[in-house]
Amino acid sequence: MDTLAAMRVFVRIVERGSISAAARDLGLGQPAVSERIARLEAHLGEPLLRRNTRAMSVTDTGAAFYERCKLAIEAADDAMAVAHKDQPVSGTLRIAAPHGLGEVLLTPVLLDLREHHPELRIDLVLNDRVVDPVTEGVDLSLRLGPVGEGHFIARRLGMVRRVLVASPAYLARHGGPESPSDLARHGFARVAGLFHGNRLPLHAPDGGMVAAPIETMITVSHWRPLHALLLGGGAIGVLQQSVCADDVRQGTLIPLLPAFTVPPFGLHALYAPGRPMPPRLRLLLSRLEARAQQVLG
Repeated sequence: MDTLAAMRVFVRIVERGSISAAARDLGLGQPAVSERIARLEAHLGEPLLRRNTRAMSVTDTGAAFYERCKLAIEAADDAMAVAHKDQPVSGTLRIAAPHGLGEVLLTPVLLDLREHHPELRIDLVLNDRVVDPVTEGVDLSLRLGPVGEGHFIARRLGMVRRVLVASPAYLARHGGPESPSDLARHGFARVAGLFHGNRLPLHAPDGGMVAAPIETMITVSHWRPLHALLLGGGAIGVLQQSVCADDVRQGTLIPLLPAFTVPPFGLHALYAPGRPMPPRLRLLLSRLEARAQQVLG
């Protein structure tokens, strides 16, 4: 049995939540995926998944095994990247990514790749719509939030934290909210498509969820004007932590309601299934994972 290949299958099942979705991602038949997991469980002598006609869940052993599988797979991919680092890497990398995180996360990675592989060409598209790497012909798509359905492999890079903030100037004029219910009395600015129904979801200190009412006064299509509006004291709003970390450290933006947290986004790298993976894509994924650990923590 190819243990590493079986571990990749298991990780895909856990991250996609079903055997059928994992089979589509990997370009395998569902019976073949089920057989590999059964052989892996027999090899380990422990059940990894609980299956019934309506749902699938991970056992305690499976949850611990999943975390170690991810580390093993990342180490194997890093080893492959090291083995190929001195080989010429050329061709074109076509990448789609959302604004904000795409700029913060991708730019240093692409500069590093170009420095070490000058024959490599980059085609980068930044937008906040969902891009399917198979149907839209890109090598890699970064996706925030739910992965959704599609014939692709989704590799989790981390969680993107978000922060509710306002500037000192805004707080000097209007004061700050003392509780989630106070948010409705403040002008709110947001990126279009977020916080539908003028409700801001918040994780409460007791572990529950609060849907706080907000009064949206400004809607923008890009994070940069939102960032500028918040710095200028025009409203309160939510930014990805990676794009406002310096402002928070310098005190030009102040986190609000610190006992409550805005739910983070999951960040995944999506790419088409198939082997072998081109060296340029393997290198990009390796660099992205390292950069994500630095930026996202």
